Amino acid sequence: MAGSVAHARGLVEAGLLSKAAFNRLHKALVKVGKEIESGDFVFADSDEDIHTAVERRLREIDPDGAARIHAGRSRNDQVALDLRLYCRAAASAVAEELARLIGSLAEAAGKHHDLAMPGYTHLQRAQPVTVGHHLLAHAHPLLRDSTRVMNAYGAASEMPLGSGALAGSTLPLQRMAVADALGFGRLTQNSMDAVADRDFALDLIYACLSIGLHLSRFGEDVVLWASSEFGFIRLADAVSTGSSIMPQKRNPDIAELVRARSGRALASLVGLAAVVKGLPLAYDRDLQEDKRYLFSAVDNCLETLEAARLLVERLEFDKRRLAEVAADPELLATDSAEKLVAEGRAFREVHGEVGRALLGGSHEPPWDVADSLRKRSLPGGPAPAQVKVAAETVGRQAAALGDWARSHS
Repeated sequence: MAGSVAHARGLVEAGLLSKAAFNRLHKALVKVGKEIESGDFVFADSDEDIHTAVERRLREIDPDGAARIHAGRSRNDQVALDLRLYCRAAASAVAEELARLIGSLAEAAGKHHDLAMPGYTHLQRAQPVTVGHHLLAHAHPLLRDSTRVMNAYGAASEMPLGSGALAGSTLPLQRMAVADALGFGRLTQNSMDAVADRDFALDLIYACLSIGLHLSRFGEDVVLWASSEFGFIRLADAVSTGSSIMPQKRNPDIAELVRARSGRALASLVGLAAVVKGLPLAYDRDLQEDKRYLFSAVDNCLETLEAARLLVERLEFDKRRLAEVAADPELLATDSAEKLVAEGRAFREVHGEVGRALLGGSHEPPWDVADSLRKRSLPGGPAPAQVKVAAETVGRQAAALGDWARSHS
């Protein structure tokens, strides 16, 4: 509907439609749009698609306008425009949900900026970090994803109307005026490419996939933390379920579904890539399948972002258990080696020395975990003071992302 109104304005600019005819047509288009939004629009068996359905209804309201509006356009460039408008709206919606989740992670990280926990490599205890530092390690990939989402918005921001079926038009269409009416800053540069291009849709699906991959890692951490073997968190009823047979169980179902759902976006990316990989120029009906993959990826992404945010907002950390595991002296083995390095020893020499002391049971850490964390004050490190500042910074970045999303919705 927005494309039709803008195209009609362009016809006025080109001298192909009078202002009086435009006013009647605009009124009719608004009426049809309201019917569609309210669910009152009645589709007929003879309607080939949404475009012919709208044109049929326009003929019932404004026969002359309906007969004139299709001048200089094809369903091919209409579809290209509609999909670009959808991708821009979807990108802003995804960015807004991302902002909410990142903001929740930043808030939780600030709250737990000094709560010690083990960091892991190879799923084995490695060195001390803080809960806040670990939560921010999930926030930063999502901030990178926000750049991908904004880039996908930008990729969709080329206006294809005026490309016609594939070869433009002999009519003096005012493409830039139409672009301005739709809020597009750029025009597509080749009429054949304009109706065949789905790169912008692949960009958005990839952004959804990247978000899914990062949320999957977060879901896996929550699943591990909630296990009896770790016991780092207590699951709230809102984000867990019981067992149908075992009364004692509280299962991290939401985290598991967050972990699993990245597979849907991956399937969408591969699916659309398979559709476009060998198509001849310009438009082919194969491209009708693009929406199946695109809509699925976006809907899945929005739902998973919301679920992940609910998880973050309901995380309850067991401070007693965390204090117990963070007190493991082996977490400070590297600290022992680095203390000796600071005294002038060679690292490879003291690395072996500390390792032998650990094996022999004679290792004595040079300080406690709180001191260890305070000493890890390099930028980007887990020192509580650094984490507190980082959480505030991420919070501001989330707020800025939310502002961008709302201004581009």
